[in-house]
Amino acid sequence: MSSHYWADMARDTADLEHILALQRENLRGDISPEEEGSQGFVTVRHSLDTLQQMHALAPSIVVRQGQTPVAYALTMLRECQALCPELVPMFQLFETLEYQGQPLTQARFYVMGQICVGKAHRGQGLFDQLYHHHRERYRPRFDLLLTEVATRNRRSLRAHERVGFQTVHTYRDALEEWAVILWDWRMPSAT
Repeated sequence: MSSHYWADMARDTADLEHILALQRENLRGDISPEEEGSQGFVTVRHSLDTLQQMHALAPSIVVRQGQTPVAYALTMLRECQALCPELVPMFQLFETLEYQGQPLTQARFYVMGQICVGKAHRGQGLFDQLYHHHRERYRPRFDLLLTEVATRNRRSLRAHERVGFQTVHTYRDALEEWAVILWDWRMPSAT
């Protein structure tokens, strides 16, 4: 990994606007099916207001090249679910799941709201760097990090597995089949 990249908390509106620009460049449906298949994609379009409200509760992590964010991983606390109506069903599903014989809701968890590495910066270890900074920053407050990934987004699923995520549930909605994945920070990590 190149030393000119470094992980940090998103700090201000300019950082959040960089996140939105990266998001627009990688949205499902806004890129070709071929690019979705080979490079992966993100599925939710956030507003600046939504990101500001999420950030006020728990800042997201960015990787910078110089001072410019070139990758991001959005921190979404459970209290944020109403900010993204399209994610309410995901949060409702999490309330019905168990992990290690206990209701998931009994665990201290938050959700990876979205993760994305800018196209020109892929293959540099930034995905892993984002997640490791999340664990370093939020492990004192949380035991688990959850998210869901479209099962056809193989690049993303493989990258999440590499970091330490495991699939705990799959389901289908009107558009996609999804894998609910979690990273248990109480367990020894391979990375």
